[in-house]
Amino acid sequence: MSALEGIRVLDLGTFIAGPYCATLLGEFGAEVIKVEPPDVGDSLRRLGTNTECGDTLVWLSESRNKKCITLNLKEERGRELLRQLASQCDVVVENFRPGTLEKWGLGYDDLKALNPRAVLVRISAYGQDGPLRAQPGFARIAHAFSGLAYLSGEPGRMPVVPGSTSLADYMSGMYGAIGALIALRARDTTGEGQCVDLALYESVFRVLDEIVPAYQQSGYVRERMGADTVNVCPHSHYQTADAKWIAIACSNDQMFERLADAMEQPELASRTRFGQKELRLAARDEVNRIVSEWVSSLDHQVVLARCAKFGAPASLLYSIADIFGDPQYRARGNIRLTESRIGDLAVPEVVPRLSDTPGEIRWLGEGLGAQNMEVFGGLLGLDSDDLGALREQGII
Repeated sequence: MSALEGIRVLDLGTFIAGPYCATLLGEFGAEVIKVEPPDVGDSLRRLGTNTECGDTLVWLSESRNKKCITLNLKEERGRELLRQLASQCDVVVENFRPGTLEKWGLGYDDLKALNPRAVLVRISAYGQDGPLRAQPGFARIAHAFSGLAYLSGEPGRMPVVPGSTSLADYMSGMYGAIGALIALRARDTTGEGQCVDLALYESVFRVLDEIVPAYQQSGYVRERMGADTVNVCPHSHYQTADAKWIAIACSNDQMFERLADAMEQPELASRTRFGQKELRLAARDEVNRIVSEWVSSLDHQVVLARCAKFGAPASLLYSIADIFGDPQYRARGNIRLTESRIGDLAVPEVVPRLSDTPGEIRWLGEGLGAQNMEVFGGLLGLDSDDLGALREQGII
C-alpha cells in the first residue's frame, strides 16, 4: 500500500510551484489528475530542453505519475466538467492569480459547497490578500521580494541568482504539499477540508535564518558575504592547488579544532588564537587567509582525505558530472533511470525515503490529453460519443 493511496488530487497549476506540490503527493501514491488547456497544454511542456517527443526534459521529469487530461476552461461546459471532477477529489491545487478560480465558479466557497471534504491548495505570487495580491510573479520575483536575492553574491557586486532560478517554485511546492497533508490530517478529525494559502515569496522568507529577529532586535541588515556565513568562520569555499573548489564548514569550536588538526596546525584552536567562535569572527579575514593558504597548497583529494581523517566537514563543490560518478549518490539511488517517451531517462529519485510506504516513479510526463478517455470515461462516465463531441466543440 502507498502512503497516500485513495487520495485523489486535481492539479490545475501551471509551470512549477502548484504542479510540483501535486507531483510530491503523486510520488507517494495519490492519484493526480493534471488539467491542461487543449492544443497548447501547460507552459511547463516548453520550459527547458526540448526532446523528440515534443515535450521538454523538465516536463518529463516533473510531471511524473500524473494522468493528463485537457479542458477548455474558457467555456462553460469545460468549467462544468471541472466542477464535476473537483467534487470527486480530495485535494485541488492551483497557482493562478487570486480571483481566477472564482471566475470559473470554483473558488474556495464554491468548492466547499460542492465538496466539503476537499482541500484547496492555493499558491500565488503574493497570497490571496494584501495590497499586492493581484500582481504576477515568478520565482525570480519571489527571490527578490523575500530578501534572498539581496544576500546572494559578492560584497559590493551585483546580486546573483541563488543557485536555481526556480528555487522558490520548488520550495513553495514543498510547503504546499506539507499544507495539504496537514489539512488532510485535520480532516480525519473534523470531517471537513480547508484552504491552504501560500505566497511564493513566503517559502523563501521562512528559511532565511535569523534575519527577522536580528533586525527587530538591533536593526542589523545582513549584506552579501559571498561564500562566507554570517555567524560562523571558517565556513566558506576555498580553491585547491588543482583548481577545484572545496566547501569547509566549521559551525562550532569543536569542528574548528578538527580542521586545525587536519591542517597540522593544532595551535590555531587554542584559546589564545582562534579556539573560540568570537575570536574567529573578529579575525575572519585572517582565519580565511590561513585556511585558504593551506587548501591552495594541496590537491583536492589530499584536502578531502585530511578533513575526513579528522572529522572536519568538507566536500568538493560538485558539478552534475561529479554527481553522476559519485558512489554515495549511487549507493543511495538518488538518480533513477526510468522508461519514458524518449527512451530511458535519468531523473531525481523520490525523497524522502520511507521504510514501509516508499514513494515511487510509476511513469514520467505523459502526452497532452493522454488520459482523457480514462478520466472522463472512468470517473465521469462519459462514453466515446460524448468525448468525440467534446473534441469537436474544443472543450477537450
